[in-house]
Amino acid sequence: MGKYVFELKMKVRDYECDLQGIVNNANYQHYIEHTRHEFLASTGISFAELHRQGIDPVVARLSMAFKTPLASRDEFLSKLYVKKEGIKYVFYQDIFRLPDLKPVIKATVETVCLINGKLKESETLNQILTPYLSE
Repeated sequence: MGKYVFELKMKVRDYECDLQGIVNNANYQHYIEHTRHEFLASTGISFAELHRQGIDPVVARLSMAFKTPLASRDEFLSKLYVKKEGIKYVFYQDIFRLPDLKPVIKATVETVCLINGKLKESETLNQILTPYLSE
């Protein structure tokens, strides 16, 4: 598990569960998005400031494989690592239930950058994220 560059501990809230008593599938996307945003904030990236500069990182593709459901009040770790593929940043994100670290989901999130509304590479993001990139 040494490949991860960031992790965030969270807890399932009651309203995130469906009638089956497990987390509704759509909420996992919220969990991984929150993890990415917290990771980026930890590197000094402000989405508001980037937007003011005309730089808008956006999700281009997302895939999630569900392994074990979470239930109300479960605690979990959301972890990520990131790779650069051409102009894309690809976030590999995994969620593990606590305390047994049982895999919950495996997700891959491809992001691209719009600069002043046009698909381009962001030198600002490259400078900030390069130290965190996995091979």
